[in-house]
Amino acid sequence: MTATTLWAETALLETGWAEAVRLDLAGGRIAAVTVGARPTGQRLGCLLPAPTNLHSHAFQRAMAGMTEQRGAGGHDSFWSWRQVMYRFLDQLTPDDVQAIAAFVQMEMLEAGYAGVAEFHYLHHRRDGTPYDDLAEMAGRIVAAADESGIGLTLLPVLYQQGGCDGRALGAGQLRFGNDPDRFALLWQGAKKALASLPADAVLGVAPHSLRAVTRAGLAAAAGLAPRAPIHIHLAEQEAEVAEVETAHGSRPVAWLLDNAAVDGRWCAVHCTQMLPAETLALAASGAVAGLCPITEANLGDGTFDGQRYLGAGGRFGIGSDSNVRISLAEELRLLEYGQRLRDHGRAVLATAGRSTGRVLFEGAVRGGARAAGRDAGAIRAGAWADLLALDPDAIDLAGRRGDGVLDAWIFASDDRMVADVWAAGRHLVSGGRHVARDAIAARYRACTARLRGR
Repeated sequence: MTATTLWAETALLETGWAEAVRLDLAGGRIAAVTVGARPTGQRLGCLLPAPTNLHSHAFQRAMAGMTEQRGAGGHDSFWSWRQVMYRFLDQLTPDDVQAIAAFVQMEMLEAGYAGVAEFHYLHHRRDGTPYDDLAEMAGRIVAAADESGIGLTLLPVLYQQGGCDGRALGAGQLRFGNDPDRFALLWQGAKKALASLPADAVLGVAPHSLRAVTRAGLAAAAGLAPRAPIHIHLAEQEAEVAEVETAHGSRPVAWLLDNAAVDGRWCAVHCTQMLPAETLALAASGAVAGLCPITEANLGDGTFDGQRYLGAGGRFGIGSDSNVRISLAEELRLLEYGQRLRDHGRAVLATAGRSTGRVLFEGAVRGGARAAGRDAGAIRAGAWADLLALDPDAIDLAGRRGDGVLDAWIFASDDRMVADVWAAGRHLVSGGRHVARDAIAARYRACTARLRGR
């Protein structure tokens, strides 16, 4: 990878906003940061660290817009949506999964994300029979990342049972299922596949949820990756909380904190159903709360207790989960608006020294990098060069400085303001457009046409 020099009129550094900033990139990393530098290299307006999307189920992107009709029972919920999702995924081939994943990764890059943590649980054939290569589907996610260039944290998912009572997997879940021994082999296969990507790729692990894994399975999954990211769905739905409490004698967040060595490597995804004491305890654990406001709103999950959590020093990041809509700015905006609607206030997550937009953006950048095990999260020497530049000619940025830039982007505009994105120094978005958009979009279009014809 050749050396690159960027120069920005203004940039958001670890220490705050700075003017006339030169970045020297080498080997995918930021080699040097110089403030007050003379213009040189590629000239930019506003340069920001680019966040990692910390929670994605890539294949669900092809379902977007297909589940907005009320079911025959007259009441729709997460659980009825899940049945539709199961029927949809039954159709997917490995080729489909690769085409969909490449497209959604491309959209993420164009929205300003430099990386993605893929919570990957679609492993087998429709009847649960493994492919000849046990890690075939994981390899397709890797192949998609090779096409899109996104920084990938691959999280193979352990899914053992249909519920806390140990019932067998249902028809729609057979493609997910593994016991811990077979899952360990699959995880090793994913590790081998991931070795084909650049050095910024990361392998973690994901015990799906307390409903879907046993206590022993949870420990086995965590043991596969003693220093890598561990992600788990946690406390997303009222029915889930009730099921875990009935089976284990305590609510999901409390049970996990009492029974696992939860620390900064863990990402607890959703956590929209927490009591105040659980919120404070999760914040104190050092884990990252993986928030997906668009999906959580779409599925009627609930609202995360953001003010209490951030007030206790909790870390968070942003994901797109079901990928019903890929928009970094909208995820951040909806996170704050959810707090305002619940707490009947304004600028709920702002602090005395930082605007709402800056609190949201910096939290997403730092928390996403931590949850993904990605050496990024700030513009600093030595970090991966995960960067995004906003369009200097965007009308909503006229006359804006400092935190006002982030507030204008998040609350007055959208991701069309994103002009350039680098992932570990790979310049993948230029002029708001992914460098391989035409080819990736054509394959996705052909894939969805086939799916609708089946």
